[in-house]
Amino acid sequence: MMVEVRDASPSDQTAFLNLWAAYLAFYAVDLAPQVTAATWTRLMDPASPVKARLAVVDGQVLGFAIHMHHPSTWVLTEDAYLEDLFVTDAARGQGLGRALIDDLITLARAKGWARLYWHTNAGNTRARALYDQYVASDGHIRYRMKL
Repeated sequence: MMVEVRDASPSDQTAFLNLWAAYLAFYAVDLAPQVTAATWTRLMDPASPVKARLAVVDGQVLGFAIHMHHPSTWVLTEDAYLEDLFVTDAARGQGLGRALIDDLITLARAKGWARLYWHTNAGNTRARALYDQYVASDGHIRYRMKL
C-alpha cells in the first residue's frame, strides 16, 4: 500500500469533513457547525498556523493530522503541536497514523522546530500503543477550562 501524505487543499473539503465527523463521533463530541466551518477556514488560510496533513491511499483521504506551530518559553525555536490525529476505522492498523506522525517529524525538523508534542485520552489504548513507540509520556496532565 502506497501512502501519500500531503497538505489539505480546498478540493479536500468534503473528504475532510467526513473524516472530521467520524473523529468527533469517536470522541463523542458534538461541535456547533460554526466551529467546524471555522476550523476548515483556518486550515485553508495561508496566514493561519493551523494546518492539516492528509493520508491518501489510491486517491482516497483516509486520515488527517491537524497541527500548529507556536513560540515556546522553553526553547529558542518554535514547537509543533499535533492537535488532532485520525485514521478511518477501515484503515487502522495499516500504518497511516505512523505515516502522519513521521511526516510531521520530518516537517518539524525541516522547519527547525524544537519539539513535537500531543495529547490523547488515557483510555485510548490503541493510539497510546503507537505513541509509546515514539516517546514515553512525560507525565504531564492536561487541564482545560472553558471560558
